[in-house]
Amino acid sequence: MNFIWRWFFRLFCLAVFIYLIFPILVIIPMSFSSASFLTFPPPGYSLRWYEQFLNDQDWLDAAKNSISIAVVTTILATTLGVLASMGLVRGNFRGKAILTAFIVSPMVAPLIIAAAGMYFIYSKLSMVETFMGMVLAHTVLATPFVVVTISATLQSFDRSLENAAASLGANPVTTFFKVTLPIITPGIVSGALFAFVTSFDEVVIALFISGIEYRTLPVKMFEGIRFEINPTITVVATFLIVLSTGFLALMEYLRRRGEAMRGVKS
Repeated sequence: MNFIWRWFFRLFCLAVFIYLIFPILVIIPMSFSSASFLTFPPPGYSLRWYEQFLNDQDWLDAAKNSISIAVVTTILATTLGVLASMGLVRGNFRGKAILTAFIVSPMVAPLIIAAAGMYFIYSKLSMVETFMGMVLAHTVLATPFVVVTISATLQSFDRSLENAAASLGANPVTTFFKVTLPIITPGIVSGALFAFVTSFDEVVIALFISGIEYRTLPVKMFEGIRFEINPTITVVATFLIVLSTGFLALMEYLRRRGEAMRGVKS
């Protein structure tokens, strides 16, 4: 009886997985469709929609905006995340729990509320439809993911390695760059990847404050679905699927590498 239930549970999990992943996998063959509209299965296969994407300046400008905003956001969010994580994990001060909850609150707060609040504040500061406005808004959303990732890495860090470096005459700065930083680098890179994906994929806040000049790929896709549906959208979606899958694989590799490094150091 246990054997039957075990196989039933596995089949149920497989069915749920297929149900969740199938709509995503359908997008990829549709991006190679020869039809002039969205249909599955495709009547034929062609690269016409990839060619149209590469020759459409609006799509290329949106991709450029998404990449540039995501890169600057990643740099800011990672820097702030490292500093905040070091303070939260290593520090011992009153209100630490409240401060931690405040830092990670953008992860749980409804995006529509955050978008409305940012639009109200940005409109007062003349930051709507500006590059820096988009970067700061995305940094607010991305920093909590960096803090959570790096904090988890620091909590499993063996402090005796730092004590050994200090006993050999290394000052705190040297200890950080020679001992701490190399070990937590996989966590930092994972947090940076989370920040990049968070910024690159964000659409709600971008709809409020991006404008025409700094319209991102998700906003362009939203407008395309709303006003003009054609298979070019599936091309962009395919790029995003490949990008996300690659980042997930890279983060898993970095996680295993970090565990291996901690094992060697210990």
